[in-house]
Amino acid sequence: MKKFACAVLFALAVTSPALAQKMSSDDLKWINQCIGDNKGEEGGTPAIVRAYCICMNEKMDDNETRSVTQWEKANPEARQDCEKQAGWK
Repeated sequence: MKKFACAVLFALAVTSPALAQKMSSDDLKWINQCIGDNKGEEGGTPAIVRAYCICMNEKMDDNETRSVTQWEKANPEARQDCEKQAGWK
């Protein structure tokens, strides 16, 4: 599953110049951790979880040291916004 998630994220980065410019290896690390943390959550298809984690990562400051999962607990408005954008119900 992790290989699939990495492949999908790589494909997004290659096909989207704007996304490719913004996403670093550190971003991918945090996004992949978020995907793993949300695996099996109700209503979280792989595409929805991926979109949610990318959204959350983009909302976080580049100097943030907490994981996406830790950060989302302290920022419920951002979590709700990303859930909505990702289509998570």
